[in-house]
Amino acid sequence: MVKLYDTTLRDGAQREGMSLTLEDKLKIAYKLDEFGIHYIEGGFPGSNPKDKAFFDEVKKSDITAKVVSFGNNRIKVLKAADDAGLRSLVDIDTEVVCIVGKCWDLHVREAIKATLDENIRMISDSVEFLKKEGKEVVFDAEHFFDAFDANESYAIDTLLAAQSAGADWIALCDTNGGKLPYEVEDIVLKVAKKIETPLGIHTHNDTECAVANTLMAVKAGVKQIQGTINGYGERCGNANLISIIADLKLKMGIDCISDERLKYLSEVAHYVAEIANLTPDNHQSYVGQSAFAHKGGLHADGVSKMSATYEHIDPALVGNVQRVLVSELAGKGTVIMKAKELGIDLSDSPDLVKKILDNIKELEHVGYHFEAAEGSFEILLQKELETYKELFKLESFRVIMEKREDGNITTEATIKILVKDQRIIATAEGNGPVNALDSALRKSIGKLYPALDSIELTDFKVRVLNEKKGTEAVVRVLVETSDGEKSWGTVGLSENIIEASWQALVDSIEYGLAHKKDEA
Repeated sequence: MVKLYDTTLRDGAQREGMSLTLEDKLKIAYKLDEFGIHYIEGGFPGSNPKDKAFFDEVKKSDITAKVVSFGNNRIKVLKAADDAGLRSLVDIDTEVVCIVGKCWDLHVREAIKATLDENIRMISDSVEFLKKEGKEVVFDAEHFFDAFDANESYAIDTLLAAQSAGADWIALCDTNGGKLPYEVEDIVLKVAKKIETPLGIHTHNDTECAVANTLMAVKAGVKQIQGTINGYGERCGNANLISIIADLKLKMGIDCISDERLKYLSEVAHYVAEIANLTPDNHQSYVGQSAFAHKGGLHADGVSKMSATYEHIDPALVGNVQRVLVSELAGKGTVIMKAKELGIDLSDSPDLVKKILDNIKELEHVGYHFEAAEGSFEILLQKELETYKELFKLESFRVIMEKREDGNITTEATIKILVKDQRIIATAEGNGPVNALDSALRKSIGKLYPALDSIELTDFKVRVLNEKKGTEAVVRVLVETSDGEKSWGTVGLSENIIEASWQALVDSIEYGLAHKKDEA
């Protein structure tokens, strides 16, 4: 069985723009443990108080994964027992310790200013000291693949030193991320002939090959995989454990996690992204929102008949879902499938399907975008089927913006609507015209539709479609809305940005209310 070693909390946290609080680190650790990760590297207790606090807190939990503290070899002028960094690894009292050591003769001479023999003793002494303290020791062979190319004999000697001192694991690191898959496989195969200690692999993604390099290392015999969730890490990132886990299980038939836990792969990827305050990559393999999304009519028609025609796995295996997107590239099969999702069978209505499809293509031709606005598409479909129920009818709206000499800006919107045989007039202020319109609309219908309280706009995007026309250009507004349980997108189009916003706003609210069971 291949062991999974996660370093999101240490190496992953070195990603530019990523900052994890103590609470963030604990939440991620518990999620990874629940998921089934075998080793969770918590950080560098000798470098900062937050990492030390993490280990203090996690000891109080019932976490079942092996928690790993990280550090360096002893420095050359001290005995291992007197090295503050190594002593902190002992004092933090984790079952497993990972220490990094130099393997590249260039780094030995230029970075730590030691002789080659001094470096060998530093590795040996450090591992031996930690083993005497009862630790499971992972030796991370830094820059190993570059070291092997530069001086194969010395690179192997550093591994033999760690092995002789009792290291439990030796992880070969592509620290600069510059190697290619065939190089990694070749070197790992050569190392495996000379090293008896179980090998691990730690790759970076500077050539976009970290996942491939890891898989080739597994093929060559490594038994421990180091990586991060979503590939987070310094520079271009680390090997993405999410992709690796799925590849091992579903493509290589290698056991690393249970089938049942694999179904939570998407959830884990999105959870860690949320805690790290990073936008999930919709196009990430296996777990991205678009990983099993089909836009082309040929593709949509194919998966409607047999999903394997355009899907390499069943999305449910990794906790994802199939999606069919509506756009000008859609075919009849797309419309039929989307209607089926709404409980409408159009399979025996070819003329109606063609009419709907032609309408979609015409609207997208002038600038509408239904791929990201499935709420607006559902309303369009209902209108074509004459099943649409208008919740309110606009009589008029007016928006006034005033900027004063002191710089203060006020925006006021007045709406006149007809709803349930009532004529309602409402006025509200906002920080902008769309916010003011939204507030006025809610003010006018909120008492009649109490479910509106749970519906809120979460995103607002504006795109100019024909920039050369300047201020006369057509704009497209995309609105994302949520009721706390699900989200939906709606679209509006006009030469007037307020009118385009109104279209998207009305669709968002009508779609949301139509799907709420407690509407009045």
